Amino acid sequence: MKTILGKKMGMTQIFTEAGAVVPVTVVEAGPMTVTQVKTVETDGYDAVQVGFEDAKPQRVNKPMTGHFEKAGVAPKKHLIEFRTEGEAYELGQQITVAEFEEGKLLDVTGTSKGKGTQGNIKRHGHHRGPMSHGSKHKRLAGALAAGTYPSRVFKGNAGPGRMGRETVTVQNVELVKVIEEKNLMLIKGAVPGNKGGIVRIQYAVKGQK
Repeated sequence: MKTILGKKMGMTQIFTEAGAVVPVTVVEAGPMTVTQVKTVETDGYDAVQVGFEDAKPQRVNKPMTGHFEKAGVAPKKHLIEFRTEGEAYELGQQITVAEFEEGKLLDVTGTSKGKGTQGNIKRHGHHRGPMSHGSKHKRLAGALAAGTYPSRVFKGNAGPGRMGRETVTVQNVELVKVIEEKNLMLIKGAVPGNKGGIVRIQYAVKGQK
């Protein structure tokens, strides 16, 4: 499964040869460096650990410093691990956007924008109350529990609370263009997260062209 980490740079639009406008998200993806290779003999399963973005040595603790020194690579800010399917990787190997093919479908995972504490109308799409005759019930949540038995609020009740900042995956979005010399991927449409957020990009599991 081809996987790469990237940083969301923002959105723009490009034009096709036919003159159509395509909205795209610009992601600076990779290069990633292989920091550890796991095998069935040593770890019980086949996987590869990769790092993205160099970190300042003074900001890396001693255990992780030893981990990177053992691999012979510079300290990294972000580490992920993914299973390997018969593919061979070596320590220090670079994974770049050149390994991704334009026109393919992707699954992009990121952390959605945090919206803080919100009411039930914005958070769950509830209707507001009547606006006339002094009802004083315009954006309130309404009754939460039965008046008699069991006289408690049921678990899972949709109400006000923290909204956003969740792990979200958008599936089957098209990779419109790859700019290898700048490590950029132009992905059709929007992807989760704010500018500067880290996203995980891989070939779509389903719906591949």
